[in-house]
Amino acid sequence: MTAAFLEVEGVTKRFGGIEALSGCALEVQQGTISGLIGPNGSGKTTLFNVITGYERVREGQVRLAGRPITNLSPDRIFKRGIGRTFQLTRVFGRLTVMENMLVASQHQRSWARSAFRRAGSHGERRRATELLEFVGIAMLANEPAAVCSYGQRKLLELAYVLMADPEFLLLDEPAGGINPTLVNVLGERIRELNGQGRTFLVVEHNMEFVMGLCHSVTVMDHGSMLISGRPDEVRSDPRVLDAYLGGVDEPDDDEDDEDDEDDDVPVGR
Repeated sequence: MTAAFLEVEGVTKRFGGIEALSGCALEVQQGTISGLIGPNGSGKTTLFNVITGYERVREGQVRLAGRPITNLSPDRIFKRGIGRTFQLTRVFGRLTVMENMLVASQHQRSWARSAFRRAGSHGERRRATELLEFVGIAMLANEPAAVCSYGQRKLLELAYVLMADPEFLLLDEPAGGINPTLVNVLGERIRELNGQGRTFLVVEHNMEFVMGLCHSVTVMDHGSMLISGRPDEVRSDPRVLDAYLGGVDEPDDDEDDEDDEDDDVPVGR
């Protein structure tokens, strides 16, 4: 077997006396769409934060294409070809949708300088327009991002992450809080990007979405990996049902969800 594209080995993360991750091990093969699921409080977003440098660890290793990236800063990990979205979208509400895209295009410059360099080159604007058309929100290019629905902001976040042309994308709750039509649009775009060679790791609570999208699924429970396998194997495993239904609900280590409804008119490509 070839080495995994992303390898997480023995990662443990504590917050005071609470062990959020306990000896986590995860492998993601290049060119696949992998899912990461688990009940609230299982450590999914904490693991994402460790992989992308937003949390540091004292135990364990993270490797990308065989090279260690453990505890590198987020910007250095970003430059290694890893892009990510967040459970709560991070867009500049006072900037237009196009200006958000042009700020993202300046990722190698300081954010302060980028904010003042919103005009962008002709090539940057063309690339931004192509990506907005790809996710289906090009008609909003000159609108303030604040007027976009939650689902449209999710699509904008995916588009501006793609401005850097990352090889590996980590998506945190991409389908959370958006209507079924936009969920389908998002799934189609992820499949298309995967067909172009990009690798994905997706944290998601929408079981229908993740089971229909991913080539493999890993289940976390209480900060550890419970099972990994094909979606049909994971879905039928009694340990997964027990993890979701057999215990008392715990506080979510993830960020609070936004509103569950997205009443805006769905957008198309």
